[in-house]
This record gives sequence, structure tokens and C-alpha cells, in this order.
Amino acid sequence: MEKVTIVGAGSWGTALGFVLAENGHDSLVWTRRAEQVEEINTQHTNNQYLPDVILPENLTSTSVLAEAVQHANVIILAVPTVAMRETCKKIQNELKTPTLFVHVSKGIEPDSLKRISEIIEEEVDESLRTAIVVLSGPSHAEEVVLRHPTTVAVASCNMKEAERVQDLFMNNYFRVYTNTDVVGVELGGALKNVIALAAGISDGLGYGDNAKAALITRGLAEITRLGVQMGAEQETFSGLTGLGDLVVTCTSVHSRNWKAGNRLGKGQSLDKVTREMGMVIEGVRTTKAAYQLAEHFETTMPLTEALYSILFQEIPPKQAVDQLMSRGKKQEIDMFFGDI
Repeated sequence: MEKVTIVGAGSWGTALGFVLAENGHDSLVWTRRAEQVEEINTQHTNNQYLPDVILPENLTSTSVLAEAVQHANVIILAVPTVAMRETCKKIQNELKTPTLFVHVSKGIEPDSLKRISEIIEEEVDESLRTAIVVLSGPSHAEEVVLRHPTTVAVASCNMKEAERVQDLFMNNYFRVYTNTDVVGVELGGALKNVIALAAGISDGLGYGDNAKAALITRGLAEITRLGVQMGAEQETFSGLTGLGDLVVTCTSVHSRNWKAGNRLGKGQSLDKVTREMGMVIEGVRTTKAAYQLAEHFETTMPLTEALYSILFQEIPPKQAVDQLMSRGKKQEIDMFFGDI
């Protein structure tokens, strides 16, 4: 049995706590909100994020970060990308002994262009962490807590600790593979949210399955091309954290990025969509970072550029699609490494 703290009590953090508690681990969820702590501890629910789900009684919660950090041999970071750096700074101040860090967030920090593992490395002293492991893959929280079969990957430079995380989570409905390609796993998880927003916009415009299939295919090409430029392995993007996560996020009713894109495609403003959804839409922030990465690595990413123009330059979605479709002729063989 491990002592595990999940930092962040949103849908995904809660679902992972659900799995860990069912696996018999001493699992504690940290949240800033006292009323959420009370609900989890007394009613064994988290209805704002996972309605009608009964949580295991051995999954408990606290709003005291020092208590949460000092409880753990393993810390699961399940906060939005925008909060990751500040959260790590606060955890650093409370750590007493070296701890294993597992992050499950899917994003890239704009401007700095840092991946999540790089943020953790910058904000948590090396002497206070045994390793950093990333957990990613096609995994909606709403299905995990129903014990529907789910398969993910964990990646780290330290395979012993990656296997430790594999053992933490593995059960008869949650299967975990190991991977050594940290860059590819992180980029696949982050950049698929950009393409999911675009897929939602396409559906909101009423363009149907042909357009979505093209978006997924060409989106995978963009993700792969940038990833390889950044040192990732091409094969990773054909796996769970690449193609697998891309497909589920572009097609599922559970995907908040698809939902946000769908509203944008129907004519709602970004401000209205963000305000009314009430949850972090990682793809919006990641689109800015992906656009900056494409410029930095001189990588052609037309879908990302089109989405950036919709989100940040107020180009109407239909106009952006028309511009994409009227680009010059290309050969498909150049899709992954040429100019598409």
C-alpha cells in the first residue's frame, strides 16, 4: 500500500483518486474549497465534477496543503496547467522528504513554452523528488468511475518509478503501459486539445464526419511533425497518448475542448464559452503555446494557425476553414514531414 496525495479535486483528479482507493492505497485529495472537502469526507461524492458517483469511503480530502503533502509518498498533480507553477512552488515549501511526482495535466505553458515536467523540474528542488512521471492517454473521468475499460501510458526517464506508478494504478478496468518518451507523451496529450477544439468548431459549423476525419488525420500530422522537431519519437504519436487521445478528445461528448469548439462554431464568443462552461479549457491556452512553438521550430501547422486566428484574432470560423481549404496543392506523402 502506498500513501498517495492527489493535488486537485476536479473530475480527473477525483477519478484517479477513485482508482487508487479501490486499489487499496491510502488516498487523500487536496482542494482549496472547504465545502468540497466536507462533501467528499461525509457524503463520499463530488457532484460538481462527477454527478451521481459514490466515491470509496477510504478516499478522503483536506484543504490543508501541508497535511496533504506530508501525507504522501507519491504526489499526483491534477491541477490545470495555468495553476501548475504556483502549485509546485507551494508544494516545495511543504516538502520534507524526497517524493515521487506524477502529473496528469495536459498542456504547455505559453511564452516559456515549457512542458509540465519542465515546470516541475524548475519549481521543485531535485533533492525533494525521486522522479517525475507523466500519466496520459484516452481517459475520460466519467467513464473511469463507471469502471469502463481504460488504457493509459506512464512515461519517465526513471523506468523503475514509472513501473511503480504502473503498479499503483493497474486493475481489471484501468490498464497502464510504460513509455520512455516523456517529450512525446506530454506533447501528444497537450496538442490533441488544440485539434479537439478545431473538431468541435467543425461540428458546430455542421460540416459532418468527412471534415472531422480530415481534421483528426491532418491534426495528427501536425502534432507528429512538431513533436519530432522537439525530440520526441515518431512512434509515440501512433500510440495511446497520440492517436488514441486525439480520437477520443475529438469525438466524445465528454470532451470539454470539443464542447467549447462546438459552441464557437455555432457563433458564441470565446468569453461567453469560457464563462458558461465554468471549467478550464486547456486547448485555448495550449493553442497559443502551440502557435509559438510552431514559429520557434519553423514548423508548418496550418490547423493550429487557423485555430489561433479564430481564438485570438477574431477571424470568423467559416472564414478560417475557407482559407484552409483554398491553400495550394500538396502531395499527401509530405503530410508528416513536409509542408501540408
